[in-house]
Amino acid sequence: MITLKNTQRKIPLDTKKIKETAQKILDLLNYSDYDLGIWFTTNKTIHEYNKQYRHKDKPTDILSFAYHSNLHAGDRIIVESEEDKNLGDLIISPAYVQEQLPELDTTLDKRLNVLLVHGICHLLGYDHISDEDYKIMDKQEQALLKKL
Repeated sequence: MITLKNTQRKIPLDTKKIKETAQKILDLLNYSDYDLGIWFTTNKTIHEYNKQYRHKDKPTDILSFAYHSNLHAGDRIIVESEEDKNLGDLIISPAYVQEQLPELDTTLDKRLNVLLVHGICHLLGYDHISDEDYKIMDKQEQALLKKL
């Protein structure tokens, strides 16, 4: 089940469409019946989380908090209990995303799709710390975006 919370009021969002997109991503990854939390918040709040958890004293577009933090890219989650069907949580700042749109030459809807794919890939163990990791993650992201 996808739980979506929107506590920011600055940027109008089509939360129904966002939930449908997130569900489609989970379906494409064969994680249809897994839980995912998505929280849309303010730059101030995401700044606090970014500072606390990533030690970066600034706002950002998205943060991912994986339930299965030891999962490696491409590995499947082994379900031993119902609790294991939790992928984790995404925190997104629509105001930050909106600020990026002119330089990225895209729309809010398209950018949110990219961020949902990116965040969900992080929850499934993908990362972009090394160049090799980046190539693996980018390949997965591009494949998913093409199917969306």
